[in-house]
Amino acid sequence: MTTFKNREKGFEAKFSHDQEIDFKVTSRRNKLLGLWAAEQLGLEGSAVEHYARDVVEADFEEPGDADVVRKVLEDFNRQGKALSEHHLRLEMDRLASEARMQIQAEEGAKEKE
Repeated sequence: MTTFKNREKGFEAKFSHDQEIDFKVTSRRNKLLGLWAAEQLGLEGSAVEHYARDVVEADFEEPGDADVVRKVLEDFNRQGKALSEHHLRLEMDRLASEARMQIQAEEGAKEKE
């Protein structure tokens, strides 16, 4: 029975850790997306970091990515910049991969400490 309990606790810990990593990856992806979008929109200086923070915060409006997509597309439309949802989602996928690599590298560095 102890072995089963230990395995169960191990699975629960892994699930919790995986959820935490996924949250970090999504948040990092959104920040990277905000930085990318700010550059495309021609923002400079402190406006770039502020915009990236706004994109991260937009993700808390509803589950999924629709809120982030909507925010960025609306901002592009307001500026008269062309951006399709398809292109935006491709960029989000690319940045998600980059964010995952960054988070995994940070996790690996923590384990070595």
